[in-house]
Amino acid sequence: MKFSVTVGAAGAGRDPRGLAKLARVVEDSGWDGLFLEDYLVYQGDASYPTYDPWICLAAMAMATERIRIGTTVTPLPRRRPWKVAAEAMALDHLSGGRLILGVGLGDPGDPFLEANSPRVLAEMLDEGLAIIDELWTGRPVTFRGKHYTLGNAQLTARPVQAPRIPIWVGGNLLVPAVRRRILRWDGSCAYKGSTDAPQQITPADVVRLLAAGASDVKVSGGDPGAFAAAGATWWGRWIAPMPADETLAIVRQGPPAL
Repeated sequence: MKFSVTVGAAGAGRDPRGLAKLARVVEDSGWDGLFLEDYLVYQGDASYPTYDPWICLAAMAMATERIRIGTTVTPLPRRRPWKVAAEAMALDHLSGGRLILGVGLGDPGDPFLEANSPRVLAEMLDEGLAIIDELWTGRPVTFRGKHYTLGNAQLTARPVQAPRIPIWVGGNLLVPAVRRRILRWDGSCAYKGSTDAPQQITPADVVRLLAAGASDVKVSGGDPGAFAAAGATWWGRWIAPMPADETLAIVRQGPPAL
């Protein structure tokens, strides 16, 4: 099992320079990854100054050599998929093949989303992922979907990682479409139940996902030993916005011992 830290790029010490420093401490303290929530306005408290996570990821990549970096998760319907494909590919090169792209629908209450229907957001997510996957091949892509259209578009640069940058799927594990999406792509960073009162994903949930064919399964909280025994590949600790020295003190404790 690998161990990660997840933070929002919001609040004290969570600007690009601060996150570069945090990433270095994460790496030096024995963790395996640092992932960013992808907000333009921090949804826990809009008063927190919030920084573009993709700029922060570039700073984190330059400050580290070993740890995985990425988003958990990017609301793909808020972005143009070809732009995400190009940015992720560039970050994969910058980091030497250490990027993981976590994706989800986005929160329907996000003021920057162009749609608020879960059905429409799901359609946009699936179309966007199909486009990104094709663009990463380096071949010309023609795509005509309900929400996106491309005509003979091509990104000739290829990601470092093969067959592609890993795509982890977030969202509500209780929704069948989310489970199907997890199995279609490269891993799960899903939660369980309502975002207002999420239930704890259990080791039994992990066992079922892996039995169905999931690859990486990242969980947060709970007993890491029990999740490791169930086969989870990542265990993460989320750190809420707080003074920078307090965040660094938590990280310096290192990952839990199994």
